[in-house]
Amino acid sequence: MRRSNLPAEPNRFVGRAAEQAELARLLEGSRLVTVVGVGGVGKTRLALRAASGAQKRYGDEVRLAELAPLRDPDLVEHALVEALGLTDHTLRAPREVLVEHLAERRLLLVLDGFEHLVESCAPLVRELLAHAPGLTVLAVGRRPLRVAGEAVFGLAPMGEADAVALLAERAAEAGAPVVPVRDVPVPGPVPGSVHDSGRHSAYEASGPGAAHDSPAAAAVRELCRRLDGIPLALELAAGRLPLLSVEQMLCRLDDRFRLLTVGVRGALPRHQTLRTAIGWSHELCTPEERLLWARLSVFAGPFDLEAVEYVCGGPELPPDRILDLLGGLLSQSLVAREDTPAGPGYRILDTVAAYGAEWLAALGDTERLRRRHRDWYMGLATWCELEWFSPRQAEVAARTDAALPNLRAALDLCLELPEDAHLAQHLAGTLWFAWVGCGRLSEGRHWLERALALESGHEEARLKALWVLGYVTILQGDGTAAVAALHECRERARASRNALAEAYATHRMGCLALLSDDMPRAEELIGRALVSYRELGELNSNVLMGQVELAMARAFVGDLEGAVAICREVREVCEERGERWTRAYALYVLAFSAWTRGAHEEARELLAECVTINHTFHDQVGLVLAIELLALVTVSEGDAAEAAVLQGATVPVWDTVGIQLFGSTSFNGPRTLCEQHAGAALGAEAYAAAFREGRGLSLDAAVERALTHRRRPAVGGPAEAAGRAAPRPFRTARSAAVPGTRKPAGSPTGKGGEAAG
Repeated sequence: MRRSNLPAEPNRFVGRAAEQAELARLLEGSRLVTVVGVGGVGKTRLALRAASGAQKRYGDEVRLAELAPLRDPDLVEHALVEALGLTDHTLRAPREVLVEHLAERRLLLVLDGFEHLVESCAPLVRELLAHAPGLTVLAVGRRPLRVAGEAVFGLAPMGEADAVALLAERAAEAGAPVVPVRDVPVPGPVPGSVHDSGRHSAYEASGPGAAHDSPAAAAVRELCRRLDGIPLALELAAGRLPLLSVEQMLCRLDDRFRLLTVGVRGALPRHQTLRTAIGWSHELCTPEERLLWARLSVFAGPFDLEAVEYVCGGPELPPDRILDLLGGLLSQSLVAREDTPAGPGYRILDTVAAYGAEWLAALGDTERLRRRHRDWYMGLATWCELEWFSPRQAEVAARTDAALPNLRAALDLCLELPEDAHLAQHLAGTLWFAWVGCGRLSEGRHWLERALALESGHEEARLKALWVLGYVTILQGDGTAAVAALHECRERARASRNALAEAYATHRMGCLALLSDDMPRAEELIGRALVSYRELGELNSNVLMGQVELAMARAFVGDLEGAVAICREVREVCEERGERWTRAYALYVLAFSAWTRGAHEEARELLAECVTINHTFHDQVGLVLAIELLALVTVSEGDAAEAAVLQGATVPVWDTVGIQLFGSTSFNGPRTLCEQHAGAALGAEAYAAAFREGRGLSLDAAVERALTHRRRPAVGGPAEAAGRAAPRPFRTARSAAVPGTRKPAGSPTGKGGEAAG
C-alpha cells in the first residue's frame, strides 16, 4: 500500500526544469532542504513535484504536513503526528512518538508553510534529524529554519521562456483566445498539454529575444516581465485573458502598480509586484466577489460550499449567489478546488487570503466573521456527534478529518475570548468521537485541558468536558488523571443534579476498573450507569459501548454465555442504527465465543469485519485486540507460522497504545494462549523468525495480511489442541442476571443523547 499523502497535481506542471533538477540533486545530498522565496513564487508546487519524483527512493513513504493553517505553536507536533498517519494512545509527548516512529524509517517529510511557526519547527526538525538517520526533510517557507546542515534553495521567479509558457497554458485552461507568443508556429500541440484537443500552441519554441516576435507576442513577453515571472501573478493574469487583451492588461497594470505600491516603502520589488498583481485582480473583481474574497480569509485549510454559504452569506451576499461568486473566484485562480476525505472542497491561497484579511479588517468585520466561522464549525461538530450514531459514521470521520484545521481555528477563538470559555469546553467535549473514535487522544487531551483550565460558569459544558477528559486519559493509561477528572465530574454532577453527567462519570470509572482487572467493580459501576441511561432515555454509541464493556467484564469472570447474549443485542441495535464503531467491539466478543466452540471460519469472518472497522476509524486498541484474537484463530486452524507473524505485527501497534492494555491480564489472554501454542508447534527459533517478520510489517501491511490470509489445514499437535483447550481468561459459566443489560430505550428526540451531559 502507498504511504504517501501528496495531493494530485491540479493541472499540468509547466517549466522549472533546471529548478527541478537542482532540487532533486539537493535532496540526494542533504537531509534538510528548505525551499525559500517570496509569496506566490511557486515554492509549494515545486516542492511537491520534487517529493513526488522522489517517492520510489523512499518506498512511497513520503508525507506532507501542512502547517500554514496552524496558529498555536503547541500543535505543530500534533500536526506532524496526524500527517504521518500515527495513532498514539499513550501518555508520551507527541515529540517522543515522532522520534520513535521515525527512528528506523526511510522517509521524506515535507513541511509546508512553517515560517510563522519557525520557533517551534526548528528545534523539532533538529531533534528528529538527530534521532532518525533515514529521515529527509523538505521544508517550504519564506525564510530558512537555520538548522545545522540545512541546504537552502532560494527559488527565483520564472525565467522569461517559462513565464510565457505558463501564461499561455493557464490562459488556454481559462478559455482565453490563443496567446500570441511568436509569429512562427510550432507544428502540432504540446504533448500532454491542454492544447492537445485542437488548440494550437506556439510557446515551446520561443525564447528571449526571439527574432520573429510580432507586436502582440512582444506584449505577452512584456506582461511577463512586468509581473516579474511570479507564477501566482501570471496565473491571476491568465484568469483575466478571456475578458481583456494583453495590451489592455498592460495599461491597467501600469495604473495599478502606481496606485498599489504607495505606502509599501521598503518592500522588496518582487513583494510589490505580487501585491500589485493581487491588488489589481482585486480591483477587477465585482464588488460581490471582493466581499466574498475578504470573508473567505477566515477559513483555515479546505472548506465546502455549505460552510461558505453560512459563514460568508448575508444581506450583501445572498446565499443563492455564493456558488456563482465562488465560481468566479475559482476561474480567476484566487480560489483552488481540491479533493478532501469528505469530497470536493475549496481552499483560498495563503497569499490571497492574507490580502483578503486586510480588506476584512478595513471593513471592521473580522471579529464578526470569525464568530460566524466558529459557530458554523461548532454546529458541524454537533451534527457529527449526533450522526456518529448512524449509518453515516464513516462520513462523519471523513468530514471531521477534512474540517480539522477549521475546528482547531474555532477552538482557538473560543479560548482566546474569556467570555467564550464555555464554548471551548462544549466544543472540546462534543468532539469526543474525534479524540476517542478516530485516534486523536493526545490532541484531544491538549484541547480539553486548556478548556478546563478556564472557569466558564456553565456547569453543563464543564461536566461534559470532564467526563470526556476522563475517557481520554483512561485510554492513555493515565489512571491518576482519569480518576481526578471523573471524580470532579461526578461530584459536580450530583451537586447540580445532572443525572446524565453523573451516569457518564460512573460509566467511565467502570471502564477504568475493567482495564485494571477489577471485574466486580467494573460490573457494578457499568451496570449502574446502564440503568441510569435506560431511565434517562439515553441511547448512543457510548451507551452501546458500555454494554460491550459489561459483556467483557461478565466474560472475564466466567459468564461467556451472558456476554454473548449482551453482544448479540448490541449487534442488533448497531445493525438497526448503522453503527459500526461499537459493533466492532461486540464482534470481538462474539468471535471469541465462536473460537471456543471450534467455529474457526465464523470467528475469522467476524474478526475480518472487526479489523476493517477499527482500521477505518484508526482505533488502535480495537485493532490490536482483533489481530491478536485472529492470530489465536489462525494457530487453532493449524498455521502456527502465520499466527506468529500476526503476533509480531501487533508489537508496533501496541507501541502506539502503551503497555499491553495497561497490564490487564484479562485482555492479554488470547495473546498468551497463541504464543504458547504457536511456540510449541514451531519451536523457539522458527517462532522467533516468524515473529520478527511480522514485527517488520507496516500497519497497513499487517492489516492487509490479516484480511487476506487463507486457512491452511490443521496438522495436529499443539496447534490443533489449541482449538480444544479450555479458553482463558474467558471461562464459560451459566448466565446470571445483570442490571442494565436490556436494550436501552431510545432518546425521546429519536436522535440519541451524544450532546447531552
